[in-house]
Amino acid sequence: MPTGDEKIGDFLDRLAARVPAPGGGAAAALHVALGAALLGMAARYTVGGTDEESQVTIGHIIAEVDELRALAVRLGEAEAHAIAAVAAAARLPASTETEQAARAAAVTEALVDAAWPSAKIISVAGMVVDIAGALAMISNRNVISEIAAAAVAAGAAAATARVNLEISLADITDEQASLEMIGQIGKADDIVARADRVTATVRERIRS
Repeated sequence: MPTGDEKIGDFLDRLAARVPAPGGGAAAALHVALGAALLGMAARYTVGGTDEESQVTIGHIIAEVDELRALAVRLGEAEAHAIAAVAAAARLPASTETEQAARAAAVTEALVDAAWPSAKIISVAGMVVDIAGALAMISNRNVISEIAAAAVAAGAAAATARVNLEISLADITDEQASLEMIGQIGKADDIVARADRVTATVRERIRS
């Protein structure tokens, strides 16, 4: 994820560099953050343009997507730190059996920690898609394309995070953590399908 006042071009340069992070996890976090931001834009353009009940809903949506956007940024940063921790664990000494066991345990723990941001990104993506679906029905017509873009971005985040988790699972030996991540992987396909349905709904509104 871009940090501080970093320009998007500079972030993309880092993303393209031959370094472990940022990588796919940061890309997934950026996707879902973009989706949440687009929903915030669409919701703010809808303020004052619908009935009173819908305005209450819009207010809740604005607050929620702003929180989700901030969470996505934190998850992207956490993933980068976790990858650095994996590299540090892999560099631990392994001259004796005791050191080898300690390094193996450290690497296992670091790998689990590095996988969790992707697992949580899938959950955030699901929430962004669901909000997009609700907003698509009441939003200002002039910004419904942004809602479709938000859904597509969130779907891409879920799909990217799913692949990241599938790769991580190959190296994780913690059975409980593996089962929990498999559960998150299973949710991703449904999120992508829901994102497609939101996009279809928006396109129908455009044509109507």
